[in-house]
Amino acid sequence: MHAVRFHQTAHDGLARTGIAHTARGSYRTPCFMPVGTRGAVRYLSAVDYERLGAEIVLGNTYHLMLRPGAETVARFGGLGRFAGWDGLTLTDSGGFQVFSLEPKVDDDGVTFRSTYDGSSHRFTPEGAVATQELLGADIQMVLDVCPPLPSPDHVVRLAVERTAAWAARAKAAHSRVDQALFGIVQGGIDEAMRSESARRTVEIGFDGYGIGGLSVGETRSEMMPALAAAIAHLPDDRPRYLMGVGDPASLVEAVGLGVDQFDCVMQTRLGRHGTALTSAGKLHVKNAAYAQDDGPLDETCACEVCARHTRGYLRHLFQVGEATALRLVSIHNIAWTLQLMDRMRSAIEAGTFADLRRDVLAVWE
Repeated sequence: MHAVRFHQTAHDGLARTGIAHTARGSYRTPCFMPVGTRGAVRYLSAVDYERLGAEIVLGNTYHLMLRPGAETVARFGGLGRFAGWDGLTLTDSGGFQVFSLEPKVDDDGVTFRSTYDGSSHRFTPEGAVATQELLGADIQMVLDVCPPLPSPDHVVRLAVERTAAWAARAKAAHSRVDQALFGIVQGGIDEAMRSESARRTVEIGFDGYGIGGLSVGETRSEMMPALAAAIAHLPDDRPRYLMGVGDPASLVEAVGLGVDQFDCVMQTRLGRHGTALTSAGKLHVKNAAYAQDDGPLDETCACEVCARHTRGYLRHLFQVGEATALRLVSIHNIAWTLQLMDRMRSAIEAGTFADLRRDVLAVWE
């Protein structure tokens, strides 16, 4: 019995929309998951997630295991209750953050240092599962090896081998029947290795499948064939999750290939620097040209920021160093992305996804 059931409700070509059912609730796909790295999306709270209409929020295992500690989160009843969030949660394995720290990796696991105090820590596939079972998210990810791109073939090959071996160990260690476990496909931009990794991960058998190691230095034209090669071997009745990707062009292209869910820090990172996502492309609201502009960030956006605040006001807040500015543009960017996902779901149902894809790429490609 799988902890996640996926029911496809419509498709338009390879693009599909549906509902993923977890032990505690459901989420509609395609979906975007805001990233709450340390238990909160930067400058936002659970009240904001609810108001924005987010259905599932991501937490970061690496950061949460270091501060406040997985045992502490467990005492509060798990990540959702700890954050005051009634929606669904997903925790990544922490592998991406660990591998960005140049750790010591061997066949058994990985040794790394804390970004907070420099202390040494050891992570194994079994340890990642145990930690995430304490964190208590509705979905947890296996520990994988995420090589940077470009990397030599032998580095990518070793990542594929270790990811497959670690996935089998994670599956054997996983014990919480109320918590889904997703496997992860690696393989760089090599289509053959992507296909192989997908087949081997599916053979182990998971509740859903993440596609990792993309958007880490390669171009979109390199990413999409590798993504398609992986998806071709993933089952139709499980969610497909493209990890760490959130720019509008990649979102619409990946949905067109059959991806169901995404996460990215781009929305809030851009927001903190005064860049808004709009139907006309990126808008840098700190520019002097907007000092007297009484229009919203995006006239087509239905978010609370666009309904209430002008470009001129937001620019003023940035100019005087008011932290409210960072919060408001971050809220807009997440809301705008969630609206894009809603538009994609509607277009798939209406059979007009190709038109939407063309319109989005005309602005964002």
